[in-house]
Amino acid sequence: MTFSLVARCVETGMFGIAISSSSPAVAARCSFARAGVGVVASQNVTDPSLGPLTLDHMAQGLSAAQAVAAVVKQGKFIEYRQVLAVDNAGTTAIHSGPNSLGIWTQASAENVASGGNLLANDTIPQAVVDGFLSATGHLGDRLIAAMRAGLAAGGEAGPVHSAGMKIVDKVSWPVVDLRCDWSEGCPIENIATAWDVYKPQLDAYIQRALDPREAPSYGVPGNE
Repeated sequence: MTFSLVARCVETGMFGIAISSSSPAVAARCSFARAGVGVVASQNVTDPSLGPLTLDHMAQGLSAAQAVAAVVKQGKFIEYRQVLAVDNAGTTAIHSGPNSLGIWTQASAENVASGGNLLANDTIPQAVVDGFLSATGHLGDRLIAAMRAGLAAGGEAGPVHSAGMKIVDKVSWPVVDLRCDWSEGCPIENIATAWDVYKPQLDAYIQRALDPREAPSYGVPGNE
């Protein structure tokens, strides 16, 4: 019921994930990223514990492939799970259990991996990867472009209703964490609209956290 990508920006070292599903609040259960470590999607009959576990393994020095292999050994009902990871060297790994739902497949390249289940066709993850690699600009722009490419290639077998995008960079919290937990419209376009609003303010929000004395105006009534 999901298609997603996990990615690393070569220029900045940022990690990001974008994900969409016919299920509600997919990003709340499936998206995990840690600055300086990596990014993970845990999806398909989701076990949210697999995301932090994979990141913990990578934080201890395992590659994405080694971390995912360890999780496959440790996880319960792993034949039902999909786990996608990118590490801080840009290497990728994907586990798709044989009990993944419907049409399921995966694709990857250096610094990016995509997977999905209950897909409209088996071209979606490759379209997502190609969309990411052909896009330019901020990591967030490329994540949005990739998800739009996946949707244009067919997306899920049915309409998607939720989506999310998360990016980490240097600090301990996500610098971007945008979600649409339910929409009868297009949740990917809802996230794209939110990104258009948030992107120009991203650096200001980070600065306010690090040192509000050097931060720009808050832009609220009474503040100049």
